[in-house]
Amino acid sequence: MKKKSKRYKEILKFAIKDKKITAVEILDLVKKNATTKFDESIDVSLRLNLKQSKGGDLSLRTVVKLPNGSGKKIKIAVLCEADKVEEAKKSGAEIVGSDDLIEKIAEGKFDFTKLICTPTMMSKIGKHGKVLGPKGLMPNPKLGTVSTDFIKAVKDIRTGLIEIRNDKDGNLAATIGRKSFSSEKLLENYNHFIESVKKEKPDTIKGEFIKNIFITSSMGVSFKVGNK
Repeated sequence: MKKKSKRYKEILKFAIKDKKITAVEILDLVKKNATTKFDESIDVSLRLNLKQSKGGDLSLRTVVKLPNGSGKKIKIAVLCEADKVEEAKKSGAEIVGSDDLIEKIAEGKFDFTKLICTPTMMSKIGKHGKVLGPKGLMPNPKLGTVSTDFIKAVKDIRTGLIEIRNDKDGNLAATIGRKSFSSEKLLENYNHFIESVKKEKPDTIKGEFIKNIFITSSMGVSFKVGNK
């Protein structure tokens, strides 16, 4: 069994058992326990009433715009027609290209974390879905990453637009900020995130949509929210 570090043992002292604690209390605890030297992410994990059965297609995939952003560093690429490259460069994206960018993607030579694509170029990038899809980089109209309005698309991503998607067991996770965020900003992001997920509840689902909520920092322990 792997030996627990001194830091981890100290954090465990704050673990609360058999007591319902609110998101407000947990966010303060999580920030207090984020003692590493880097700016740890503050993450929320949900267990949804969306577990898929064989042949089932229950899923939640959408975008949520956090009021205070996520604090995550993002490198954006824009894929567009050759005659729109100069226009796209004004969007503030780190990478802009046309067929040359597609060649790099085909070769696996890319390091962007978000890809925006024009509708016309989707027919060309579609064949590379096996490369982009598993990394969550395939552009999607529903997620705002297929667009001709480069400035708006880039701005939305920069200012807190995050993609959320559940797995086959109904689990969903998202980063709602960093330990450097104030408790007020984290709480505002948290509340907005939870309410946004609740609005996505399918009509076919009966009872509670969100079964459990957990909050943690990237290097901390997980706390269960007692009042959903």
